[in-house]
Amino acid sequence: MIKKIQYNTCGLLLSLLALGSGSLSADSMSEPVLEPLSEPFIVTSIKPLAIIAQSAVGDQARVEYLLPDNQSPHDFSLPVSALKKIASAELVVWIGPGFETRSAKTMAKLPPSKLITAMDQIDPLAGDAAVAAGSHSKAMSADPHLWLDPDYGNAIAAEIQARLGLPIRQIIGQDEIQALRASMAASQDKTYLSHHDAYDHFVRAFELPAGLSLRDARGSVKGVQSQYQLRKTIMASNISCIFVEPQYQGKDAAAVAAEFALPLVALDPQGLSQPLNHEAYSQFIGSLVAQFKACFQ
Repeated sequence: MIKKIQYNTCGLLLSLLALGSGSLSADSMSEPVLEPLSEPFIVTSIKPLAIIAQSAVGDQARVEYLLPDNQSPHDFSLPVSALKKIASAELVVWIGPGFETRSAKTMAKLPPSKLITAMDQIDPLAGDAAVAAGSHSKAMSADPHLWLDPDYGNAIAAEIQARLGLPIRQIIGQDEIQALRASMAASQDKTYLSHHDAYDHFVRAFELPAGLSLRDARGSVKGVQSQYQLRKTIMASNISCIFVEPQYQGKDAAAVAAEFALPLVALDPQGLSQPLNHEAYSQFIGSLVAQFKACFQ
């Protein structure tokens, strides 16, 4: 059964203090008591997790995310407004310390009952894949862009539902996953170049070849030797397009596209254009498949 929690001002301020927001003041202690929440409040670090959470809870909880659309989770420091949301949330969902490095100290102070670390939810699945497929899957288990695999999306959703006492249900069905995978079958001999290394989970889930990337998984520029080797690989590979992402300027992608006469195709792995609704995750994955197919056509 879903719990409804009333937070008073003192408790909220003490929580903010524990999160490093500052000291208590006489003025702040005189604020009125907050009204009871009409529904549980879930805060996620990034929008992809909000997409998963909203799909998991439907209208049974309120969902918000912290990271602005134009910022990188690797470099984002939590402002006071974010600390207040975290303090008032019943549940906080993030990827983990290797992905959101500047949020790690804050998240470490939260009680385990309040925090879901997404990487912890998929480790058993990644381990099973490693046993079945060998060391390559072990390396992929460290890829933090795990929301791009629908099985992992379902696993994270199930943990959210369990924490709130909701019925466990998949947010994208296996029949739909199989249909999307079948629609990609004609693209299994093609590959792509992306702005940064983020799609191992997606291509494994949909049985596509691994792509190439201009930057590493954190979006950092690779060294000169790596850039030289990349250009040699592009010349020898069946590259269909270069993906550009809305949160990056894409100047380096445009330069390589011009150099090798490759088309640029928009790809939105953060779901920045995806509305938060009951079917958000299913729509998000379907949109990604359509974007990949646009590259391979």
